[in-house]
Amino acid sequence: MAEEEGPTIELRQRKKPKSSENKESAKEEKINNTAIPERVPKHILFQRFAKIFIGCLAAVTSGMMYALYLSAYHERKFWFSNRQELEREITFQGDSAIYYSYYKDMLKAPSFERGVYELTHNNKTVSLKTINAVQQMSLYPELIASVLYQATGSNEIIEPVYFYIGIVFGLQGIYVTALFVTSWLMSGTWLAGMLTVAWFIINRVDTTRIEYSIPLRENWALPYFACQVAALTGYLKSNLNSYGELKNINEDIKSDYKGQQWFCYLLMSASTYTFMMMWEYSHYLLFLQAISLFLLDSFSLEQSDKVHEVYKIYIFSLFLGYLLQFENSALLVSPLLSFVIALMLAKCLQLNVKKGTFVAKIMKVINFYLVCTLTVTLNIVMKMFVPHKENGHMLKFLEVKFGLNMTKNFTMNWLLCQESLQAPSQEFFLRLTQSSLLPFYILVLITCFFSVIQVIFRRINSGKSLKETITLEDGQIGERPEIIYHVIHTILLGSLAMIIEGLKYLWTPYVCMLAAFGVCSPELWMTLFKWLRLRTVHPVLLALILSMAVPTIIGLSLWKEFFPRLMTELMELQEFYDPDTVELMTWIKRQAPVAAVFAGSPQLMGVIKLCTGWMVTSLPLYNDDDLLKRNENIYQIYSKRPAEDIYKILTSYKANYLIVEDAICNEVGTMRGCRVKDLLDIANGHAVCEEGDKITYSKHGRFCREVKINYSPYVNYFTRVYWNRSYFVYKINTVISFQS
Repeated sequence: MAEEEGPTIELRQRKKPKSSENKESAKEEKINNTAIPERVPKHILFQRFAKIFIGCLAAVTSGMMYALYLSAYHERKFWFSNRQELEREITFQGDSAIYYSYYKDMLKAPSFERGVYELTHNNKTVSLKTINAVQQMSLYPELIASVLYQATGSNEIIEPVYFYIGIVFGLQGIYVTALFVTSWLMSGTWLAGMLTVAWFIINRVDTTRIEYSIPLRENWALPYFACQVAALTGYLKSNLNSYGELKNINEDIKSDYKGQQWFCYLLMSASTYTFMMMWEYSHYLLFLQAISLFLLDSFSLEQSDKVHEVYKIYIFSLFLGYLLQFENSALLVSPLLSFVIALMLAKCLQLNVKKGTFVAKIMKVINFYLVCTLTVTLNIVMKMFVPHKENGHMLKFLEVKFGLNMTKNFTMNWLLCQESLQAPSQEFFLRLTQSSLLPFYILVLITCFFSVIQVIFRRINSGKSLKETITLEDGQIGERPEIIYHVIHTILLGSLAMIIEGLKYLWTPYVCMLAAFGVCSPELWMTLFKWLRLRTVHPVLLALILSMAVPTIIGLSLWKEFFPRLMTELMELQEFYDPDTVELMTWIKRQAPVAAVFAGSPQLMGVIKLCTGWMVTSLPLYNDDDLLKRNENIYQIYSKRPAEDIYKILTSYKANYLIVEDAICNEVGTMRGCRVKDLLDIANGHAVCEEGDKITYSKHGRFCREVKINYSPYVNYFTRVYWNRSYFVYKINTVISFQS
């Protein structure tokens, strides 16, 4: 029996490897049967190559043409090439003048290292104050521009101002190209990119502030954010090819897909860090983006691993930025860092529960609550242990803005009166409607939003993940992760833009991109037809026709209505004529001592710093509490306070000269109670602020008017040394002689 059993056992042992081999061969046969032929037909490769080549050519051409348009428009507007250097510099107003002045200082420095040291230990700009200008004003664009100007030998070819504005215009071209690519990725056709660019340029009054203030930080930073969004769109996009092509693909296409994913990841990493270095408020915008990704991940609408890779990019950029921005504590106490750390901790505490069950739904709610609680807690703890400069004026401004508090403070009320910090006007929506942008944006947003809601409810009820491949016949545009992200992000940005008009420059470019994507996407039309249950015409065919016909009609109508206007703007020769300011700057450079300190409105002080290099008492910057207090004190020259008080304020800042602007002193404001002198009267108790307050009057006249009359006691403290139609310059007396 033992002998008989032995062979039987051996036979059974031999059958096992044979059966496994059969299974493996069966799997291989199944894979081979389902795979596409090793070589893709040449005509398909040619079509893909032609499509990508034409799209890339159109994207690059659009960016270049927009940059050239900006350059030509700027030349016609200011007649820039026919002006002297002083007249060119006067076109930089307010904070833009400060940024460009430091670019000039870097070019004058004997070496790059010496220039950086002088900026980081700057005591030649604001009297009695040493500042790290690179950190406080985010001067990294000026550092890079100065290095490029000298390293490339451009100083022998082009003037510094042309090099500087040329870089900014070039970045705006990249901005447009990135929006083009994002719309192209989402819709699958470069026609959407062309429509995006058209809407962006036509609505440029609401999409960018490049026309009014070239050196603004946002003009340097937002192009990088647009590149980051384009890369993120490609990274989230589960299928970079056409419908259903990833079901059966060969290894070459798989490797290409992985290569595209890696390229998107690397571009996203580089652009995120650069964006954070260029703009001090960048982490707030990235915080909104992180919230969008968190909501995308909360409903398992995208693989969590992908989203958490983006979180790692945030953390890396924050800590690298902290180190290279002179240990900028604002990044450590930013809500972005607290939020991302909370997400990481919540993921570690997350339990593996079967999807779709009641327990899984409860865990989702708990996870959401945990992330919110951890974010707030971590942010409070970080602020307790990390030394930082709290922007208290921002919190107070938001309290007053939302009606949670009332104040007579001059700075708060002055900020509230700024047009960019008020709610959008009706003209804004009217302009977007006239260009047909707003109606199509609303159509696309509503369609995508309700499609996303359908997907979320289906996902919650069934517990199934999103489809790996989505066909046009499905009519479910809300299944695509990149669409879900953009819908959430545009709603967040739009909500803020409805409160503060200045934020429309963050929202409107993506309105252009999302609207163009929608009208050019067959999936969006197919989603609509599926809801309408269209049966008379084949819905797929009609969706393809509309995705080509609608953008073509829109493009032709925009061309007919707005192209002549754009050409007229380039043909008209405008002129920026400000002889009074030119005369004032010329007098300062010729007559004022080199060590003189000037006092006046912050906007004028920025121009004086740029055009003359003289020291000033204040700057048009609103991210520093000390500078805000200085601005409020210097503005007292337009209040109803005695000459002695004004003299004490000015001498406390070591000012030697006072400049009174007639435009502010005799201002006729369009908004009631928003003139500088009105706000000062309210803050000083010289006028009624609200009902119930007692009316009080000052026994002193308005200083800016009284000082012009030249009578005691004003002549005892101030001596007029120069004046023209717009400006009155007074020397602040060091030895006071009282006259009867």
